[in-house]
Amino acid sequence: MALAPATWPRPLLHAIRVANKYVLNPLMGVGAGQRRGHATIRHTGRKSRKPYSTPVGAERVRDGFLIPLAYGTRVDWLQNVMAAGQAELEIQGQTHRVTAPEVIDASTALPRLSPERRRTFQRIGIAHYLDVKLA
Repeated sequence: MALAPATWPRPLLHAIRVANKYVLNPLMGVGAGQRRGHATIRHTGRKSRKPYSTPVGAERVRDGFLIPLAYGTRVDWLQNVMAAGQAELEIQGQTHRVTAPEVIDASTALPRLSPERRRTFQRIGIAHYLDVKLA
């Protein structure tokens, strides 16, 4: 059985984050908001004030969206969204303004997900999710 991202050695996880940030994310960002389950979150840098777009996974729930935090809670895009208290999420060709970001644990998030996504995220071992509400 493979190790979940949360249990990977810190240097490996850091290398993957850097590679994703500078190589994979720009490639994934092209059309990310068009495919099912793939989204682009648009946020403003909390220090630079520059606009950013980051590809994420997202699942529509009754009052907003749940975004799995596969790389934990210390990623830049999450810190930016939390500081601003809002963002835009493009998913399936539609842009939604989202507010009230809250990091929740898997035990709270998983019951709100579709059975297919729940199984996938449990297997991967995602411990935290970003819960955002539709504005």
